[in-house]
Amino acid sequence: MKRTLLFLTCILFLGNAIVFAQSKASPADPKMKAFIDGLMKKMTIDEKIGQFNLPGAGDIVTGQSTSSDIGKKIKEGKVGAILNLKSAEKIRDVQKVAVEESRLKIPLLFGMDVIHGYQTTFPIPLALSCSWDMALIEKSARIAATEASADGICWTFSPMVDIARDPRWGRIAEGSGEDVYMGSQVARAMVKGYQGSDLSRNNTILSCVKHFAMYGAAEGGRDYNTTDMSRLRMYNEYLPPYKAAIDAGAGSVMTSFNEVDGIPASANKWLMTDLLRKQWGFNGFVVTDFTAINEMIEHGMGDLQTVSALGLKAGTDMDMVGEGYLTTLKKSLKEGKVTIAEIDRACRRILEAKYKLGLFDDPYRYCDLNRAKNEIGTDENMKAAREAATQTFVLLKNENQLLPLQAKGKIALIGPLADNLYNMAGMWSVAVDHNQSITVLQGLKNAIGNQAEILYAKGSNFVDDPQLDLNINNTIIPTIDSLRTPQQLRDEAVAIASKSDVIIAALGEAAEMSGECTSRTNIQIPENQRELLKALLATGKPVVLLLFTGRPLDLSWESKNIPAILNVWFGGTQTGNAIADVVFGKVNPSGKLTATFPQNIGQVPIYYNHKNTGRPINAGKGDWFTKFLSNYLDVSNDPLYPFGFGLSYSSFSYSDLKLDKQKLTSGGKLTVSVTLTNTGKVDGAEVAQLYIRDMVGSITRPVKELKGFQKVFLKAGESRTLNFTITPADLAFYNSDLQLKSEPGDFKVFVGTNSADTIESSFVLE
Repeated sequence: MKRTLLFLTCILFLGNAIVFAQSKASPADPKMKAFIDGLMKKMTIDEKIGQFNLPGAGDIVTGQSTSSDIGKKIKEGKVGAILNLKSAEKIRDVQKVAVEESRLKIPLLFGMDVIHGYQTTFPIPLALSCSWDMALIEKSARIAATEASADGICWTFSPMVDIARDPRWGRIAEGSGEDVYMGSQVARAMVKGYQGSDLSRNNTILSCVKHFAMYGAAEGGRDYNTTDMSRLRMYNEYLPPYKAAIDAGAGSVMTSFNEVDGIPASANKWLMTDLLRKQWGFNGFVVTDFTAINEMIEHGMGDLQTVSALGLKAGTDMDMVGEGYLTTLKKSLKEGKVTIAEIDRACRRILEAKYKLGLFDDPYRYCDLNRAKNEIGTDENMKAAREAATQTFVLLKNENQLLPLQAKGKIALIGPLADNLYNMAGMWSVAVDHNQSITVLQGLKNAIGNQAEILYAKGSNFVDDPQLDLNINNTIIPTIDSLRTPQQLRDEAVAIASKSDVIIAALGEAAEMSGECTSRTNIQIPENQRELLKALLATGKPVVLLLFTGRPLDLSWESKNIPAILNVWFGGTQTGNAIADVVFGKVNPSGKLTATFPQNIGQVPIYYNHKNTGRPINAGKGDWFTKFLSNYLDVSNDPLYPFGFGLSYSSFSYSDLKLDKQKLTSGGKLTVSVTLTNTGKVDGAEVAQLYIRDMVGSITRPVKELKGFQKVFLKAGESRTLNFTITPADLAFYNSDLQLKSEPGDFKVFVGTNSADTIESSFVLE
């Protein structure tokens, strides 16, 4: 049906200059403005530029901060912040140099990659998103902020909100998956958890939204690579989570390594000034990622002086590690390549962040040694991490209800991840004490006591290729067993498995196979581990696969051959205990995927909210392949496991889908109700998901878009009516003029257990 465009709502950004009122920067605190004005009048050019410098901690050690190279620069006013210095004692030592030995006594910011917890480590971010529990995610960030701030940290380079649809890209582990609605919800929760309601409190920390922007769309899934997309795709599919984090009050933003429209992000004025500040009203400061200014030389943007000037003029305020700003901006000022106004602007933004954190009132507010002793790694925090991990595990397969297991008989636990302290927490666990981590073996022993016997064998290396092993671990210390051959490892495992009643195989990726600079062209379980699985299956004993991974994998072989698969991602410090809770049925798994699992690498990128072609396969008849329609010769278009997928030890049904009206008007709302029933014999939680499809648009629209979800706990046999509200704003999208509008016409609404298995109805927007 052809329809005319109707302007109903304009929420985020309309064109290049129109800004919605709630996104505008609030007027500056008069006291803060007066204080910063007075301070900047005293600052020399060198001291102002010094605020832009963010070096790594380097050679700073307690008691030697004054004599270190960075210590000398701090005394000269040439450092604004320090990267990755850990412990309240060391940070107090360094802060003392800044506020007692420099001319103007300006305190430093201390930043660290607190990505998914501090010493108490929570599941990796991709796993946390699979909980579909925003209160849990916010709580994880709150605990991380409390612990980090107790140890001197006041600034975290998190959350990462990049939308990622290519599992070859290792940094998909750091974000919330493929969906813009989910990504926006998580972004808000994380910022709120880190920053709380009052940044001046000493248990809150400044959040840094990254990586701005579109980093998750790197070509070929190769880290640091080029990103190229239309503005329509940016605004509709990639930018909203960043915007959500800004609207939640995030105090800083990190630039991405990729280029956008042919210009590296760190020098992209459209990104850093026109979009971020003018359209979105962001009033915090922008920092580069590690040496991103210097790396623009390799992008072909000029020498260090040139790219440094480009970065400052674009609106990038702080230079992480590279010192391009520190060493060239004064020269550029003299030569007229940058202005004093641009230097003052960046300096003011950084000083304001320090003011908001209360550092000018008390530069040691984050250096209370008693807090460090009493608030880090507490029993209460560890309990929260354990509970969180159980909510993130995704049950992918459970043939004949093999899980949960009974704690009896002989249980074989086999695999390189079964008893490995250093791989439980996952990537970006920079503050974790690995000795506090609970392995799978320890967790199972804790759970069963003397009720059953556990037989353990390593079974295999992570990989058998020495070069790949070094690439993964980025170290000269190999993880390949030097005492036993791969065959000997496998033989030992088979011998133990043959004596058991059931086999638990802890396999998959090592922790450092996902995260930064961990792109993979083969996203299967390593071949040597698969050979181990085949040997275990050959014993005839039932096999449960505990899948460790930081990305969607190609599990086509495993899904056909292994009776039970529990995806445990990387669960953090309490991984082993959490796994035991789920494997033995203390907790019923309820995690749901936030990233699609492909049948094979050839389907990548694959995501649920794709658009139709003019020849969609579902328009054909017969099997999954129809000549001259949009399909593959060798496999169907379907994923192996769709977005939103996740099984339970129970079962759930959806029925009686109702809409309270068939027509939605401007300014109105529509209520969707559905009956959810636990049809199984086990109490459990289900994530009910609501999707929308705009049937006709002025631009092509996705086949489905997530617009709401509810995580509901039901006792066995219990039913509940769930209500979802839809407003015209929920139906809005950016049109070809980059205006956010809802367009009248026909819509479908879907409710179900995942993006593929739903019941549906329809309505009209007038």
